[in-house]
Amino acid sequence: MSVALQQKEEEYPMQEKDLIYALDIGTRSVIGMLGRQENGRVHILAVEKQPHERRSMLDGQIEDIDQVAATVTQITRRLEADVGRRLTQVCVAAAGRSLRTEHGSSRIELSAPEVIGDEHVQRLTAEAVANAASVLEDGEESAQRMLLVGYTATQLRLDQYPLSKLQGHTGSLLEAEVVATFLPSEVVDSLNAVVRRAGLETASLTLEPIAALNAAIPPQLRLLNLVLVDIGAGTSDIAACRDGSVVGYTMATVAGDEISEALMRAYLIDYDTAERIKTELSGDTMVEFQDVVGFDQAVPAAEILEKADPAISALVGEIARRVLELNGGPPSALFLAGGGSKLAGLCTRVAEALEMDTRRVALAGGHFKTTCFADGIPLDDPEYATPLGIAVSSCLGLISDSSRVFLNDAPARLFRSGQLTLLELLMMNGYSYANLIGRTGKSLSLYVDGKRIAYHGSPPTAAHLAVNGVEVQPSRIIYAGDNIEFVPAVDGEDRAMTAGELAGLLSVEVLYSHGEPLPPDRALRSGDRLTTSPPAPRMVSRRPALSGEEENRTPMEPAAPAAAEPMVAEPVSAGLVPEKPAEPAEPVEETETPQAAPLSGPQSLCLRLNGRELILPPKQDGAPYYLMDLLEHSGLDFDHLSGPVSLLVNGVEGLFQQVIAPGDEVEITQASPKEGEL
Repeated sequence: MSVALQQKEEEYPMQEKDLIYALDIGTRSVIGMLGRQENGRVHILAVEKQPHERRSMLDGQIEDIDQVAATVTQITRRLEADVGRRLTQVCVAAAGRSLRTEHGSSRIELSAPEVIGDEHVQRLTAEAVANAASVLEDGEESAQRMLLVGYTATQLRLDQYPLSKLQGHTGSLLEAEVVATFLPSEVVDSLNAVVRRAGLETASLTLEPIAALNAAIPPQLRLLNLVLVDIGAGTSDIAACRDGSVVGYTMATVAGDEISEALMRAYLIDYDTAERIKTELSGDTMVEFQDVVGFDQAVPAAEILEKADPAISALVGEIARRVLELNGGPPSALFLAGGGSKLAGLCTRVAEALEMDTRRVALAGGHFKTTCFADGIPLDDPEYATPLGIAVSSCLGLISDSSRVFLNDAPARLFRSGQLTLLELLMMNGYSYANLIGRTGKSLSLYVDGKRIAYHGSPPTAAHLAVNGVEVQPSRIIYAGDNIEFVPAVDGEDRAMTAGELAGLLSVEVLYSHGEPLPPDRALRSGDRLTTSPPAPRMVSRRPALSGEEENRTPMEPAAPAAAEPMVAEPVSAGLVPEKPAEPAEPVEETETPQAAPLSGPQSLCLRLNGRELILPPKQDGAPYYLMDLLEHSGLDFDHLSGPVSLLVNGVEGLFQQVIAPGDEVEITQASPKEGEL
């Protein structure tokens, strides 16, 4: 770069907040677009495309960060020259080989019918997303960290009646079903690394099928059952919609590269030549090229298509299989987008594989004008579906993507535009609902003198969640510029105790197990059966044969009354030997630990938890009870939560560190999916 050009770039004014830089980092090439929102549509000001100099990406995943960053830098410099602005923030979309989609559901039952507001719906959908995340975690065998990248409510019901919008209606039973999409954190981390290497900052991050759908199928068309298939070089991203909602996303790793590689093997050509040949396979044309040996060849397009037919058949078959799996059957219509969709005859073959009318499968691009326009730049190219979708998602979202949201003083990952709750943002950044609650340490359950005594593990240290310095609930909506502080909850410690420590608590010298004294340093385990005194040995008399009088005593005659007296051990020579000590009796009473037993007195705390009276003893240090202290008494299994936990104090949403007063009505409950539903 010349000094004069560098000085010219440094003189460019900085990128304005309303100037959106959309960047589609594909397997084969990078496409950049600049646009502004004008009258509800996106005005595209400039478009630049640059192929990667070598294969630095595989199946949508970045392999060579430096090489991809160099390509992004070239695109950025050309766009800066196009509009005379210094670009600093960019909106991108992620694809990946391990895209996962899960369904989640939730229900909220109100005590009485009431008008449904935004808070009800936000809580309902957040619980459904958390349920989807728990399904994913239960089925994920690897330690790979998955991040939420977006979700769509596929069904909302009020009192079992389906509605497209719940706000303003009156009812008591709210239900929701969502489809949530997750990506491995490695995909996102490498994408952000490229952006940083190119001297840019990530303003927003969405998912490629979400972005492409926003451009190719505007919301007013989503009442129809439509499917978009975005065929890139490395991945084919698929999104389906019907009844006004997006019902799912999926991805196939079979795409355009498989056809290019088939041509490379068939004609001994390099990758770039194979890519060019694919664009010339139409009609009865002759395709000319030079192979790697140096021979010039001219081959009919029909012959090349025949050589590529196995790869094309594999691509078509995989697309059809994924569409049927996602949509539950052939859609009403299907749009093909992306560079791979331009292959001659592909629309017809996909229609045949899905047993659809060939007039119902077409290239995307006809509806781009609904959401965007340009002066002198043709935008009906199906390859523009993803970059246009990124621009549309960013320009028309409710959150300004050029503004930042900070999580613990670092820019937070925002995978989509629109309204987000804190819980959603935390899940997008690698946290789970368990990080908000924490787990109480495991109790030590023992049997002492036939009675069960439970020594509880320590409670978790509450999570700290604050926005702009004010402690808030996970359902709080975030806005551009918010600064979020989050310290995850710390699990409580499991209760551990030695025999000597327990003996001290019980004010005895030694404890016994199976009649044997326990060493003071012996670690106790749940289920141990102990006694505070050695069991008295039971004696059995070894006597000669019964005398005639005893032999003739009828069974109804009482035995000798000596059994009522304590038995005293006699010398063995007298015919008495000790029997094996008896096992301690089965527990007949269950008690809590001495320090946790209900106590009366002015310092005890009496309240109602989940409709039942609860009496708590005073803490040893005199500290008050907090809402978090009641989690272990709620009866919930925090190791196997299927959704968010609701914390209410006197009918109002409570905070973990809220002090509990005598007489408070506390509810700690969890929403569960309705039986038989997803």
